[in-house]
Amino acid sequence: MTSEIIPTDAGDARVTWHRAAKARLVLAVSHGAGGGIEARDLQALARVLPGHGVTVALVEQPWRVAGKKVAPAPKTLDVGWRGIWPAVARPGLPVISGGRSAGARVACRTAAELGAHAVLALGFPLHPPGRPEKSRAAELLGAGVPTLVVQGGNDTFGRPGEFPEGAYEIVEVPYGDHGFAVPRRAEIGQEEAVAIVTDAVVKWAGSLG
Repeated sequence: MTSEIIPTDAGDARVTWHRAAKARLVLAVSHGAGGGIEARDLQALARVLPGHGVTVALVEQPWRVAGKKVAPAPKTLDVGWRGIWPAVARPGLPVISGGRSAGARVACRTAAELGAHAVLALGFPLHPPGRPEKSRAAELLGAGVPTLVVQGGNDTFGRPGEFPEGAYEIVEVPYGDHGFAVPRRAEIGQEEAVAIVTDAVVKWAGSLG
């Protein structure tokens, strides 16, 4: 594991590399507006995917590196993501653009522009909680590349059944909330819930040409 600071027009970002011995893909994946790369799903992907030929680049957006507690406007997040792209593309491998929550929206909005090979959307915030009329489906549908959505069954930002039909795959984490946490009364444990995430991404990444 190595880290590097990447200057962007939105400030300095940080990329932490978890490298595969024989990589065929890079997954560049960022955090949401309410947390960082310590999120359980991001850490699990960083542990698991390198063993399957996928180098994982965990990206901390400039606002997190600067120690701020509130994420900036979406267009500023996009600026930061554009700025890190040359670094994650440097190995010369196809790059999956990914993120959780707000980071997933960034990945979708910029995929075509940056030439992403595919998009991984973890906990895509289809709408604000309790506001289904404020749909962000257009961002997801507009990604323009193979896309995998992994969504908690009890995600208040959009349950799997709320998603419109489109050219993407969606995998449900039963009982999972927006961060894939499951309640103690659930029929699956927390480790099993996280394994659903990693297993789905391993299988999907293996299907990408």
